[in-house]
Amino acid sequence: MGGKTTLVYSERFLDYNLGPLHPLRPIRVKLTHDLIQSKRLLNGDTVKITTPRVASEEEILLFHEKQYVRLVQKYSERGSGLLDAGDTPAFKGCFEATSLVIGASLEGCDAIMKGKFDHAFNPSGGLHHAHPDRASGFCIFNDAAISINYLKTKYKIKRLVYLDIDAHHGDGVMYGFYNDSSVLDIDFHESGKYIFPGTGFSDEIGENEAKGLKLNIPLLPGTGDQAYLKAFHKLVPDVVRKFRPEIILVQCGADGHAEDRLAHLRLTTNMYREVVSEMHSLAHELCEGRLLLFGGGGYTLANVPRVWTIAFAALAELKLDNVIPEPWSREFHNLSGEESPRDLQDAPTNDDSKTTGEVDNVLRELMSYLSA
Repeated sequence: MGGKTTLVYSERFLDYNLGPLHPLRPIRVKLTHDLIQSKRLLNGDTVKITTPRVASEEEILLFHEKQYVRLVQKYSERGSGLLDAGDTPAFKGCFEATSLVIGASLEGCDAIMKGKFDHAFNPSGGLHHAHPDRASGFCIFNDAAISINYLKTKYKIKRLVYLDIDAHHGDGVMYGFYNDSSVLDIDFHESGKYIFPGTGFSDEIGENEAKGLKLNIPLLPGTGDQAYLKAFHKLVPDVVRKFRPEIILVQCGADGHAEDRLAHLRLTTNMYREVVSEMHSLAHELCEGRLLLFGGGGYTLANVPRVWTIAFAALAELKLDNVIPEPWSREFHNLSGEESPRDLQDAPTNDDSKTTGEVDNVLRELMSYLSA
């Protein structure tokens, strides 16, 4: 099944830097690239690097309002200002840095739709909180939402699946397409009762022609692999098959991993491998393998490169051992000042009965809204 796979990458991704004390650390993207490379996943034949381009203003305007784009440009030139309530500060060159992130995702779209690759991964992408008229949650522009409209306008895509497994609800994407019946949006996240942005409850199922096509699965803090995967397998394959997408997009935020600094789930690398593998299989079954993978959140540096390397290997159908290469371990320590993770993959964890039962309740509640 396999398929050609590309990693869209540039050292310039490090320019998306919200400040030295900000929890979103751009070095995580470089460490991901370097771990993928050190594990010899880039074989130069079926798995290659693609260099991103900078998105045009016209492309940014596929989702964002012109007045907001002008504000970002102004603050970018000035090198200061707040683009939301305080979590997303402007910095010198932020317009150009974010335009490159968007361009990387659009480069992935083009590579897939033109048949050059079956799958693409943009680890700098997945900025799913930005809204048409404002930044939010560390996200200046929403590359995932722009990619959706880009696919619809340039390639006339009529049906696409957007799966979001970030610990935080992908509100910018979901509400941006809340009335759009061409987008099946499935979002697993920690419940908004406990975490930013406070949205994404099971009664939010879309409106008008899109009713029933926006599926939220809010999870209790402490939810682990067993409960998560039970819900995923019970819900996702059937609804994706029924929808018959032409392409699948997956936002693969690593902040659901256990001990993330900004979230409270207990997921391991096993969940990410299994979810990406299943979406990969569905892409080959339903839409000629077309699958675009984004990065997203992730705030414990020892987790993010491991999660995304494992997700990328699943995308490319490559097997991994559990060894952290010594040169990468030294690099991790030198760049972060933190101790390197010892193993690439995690041991499985068991869920307690409370979280497992709660996930069952969430699915029943969702089904009741869908059948109403």
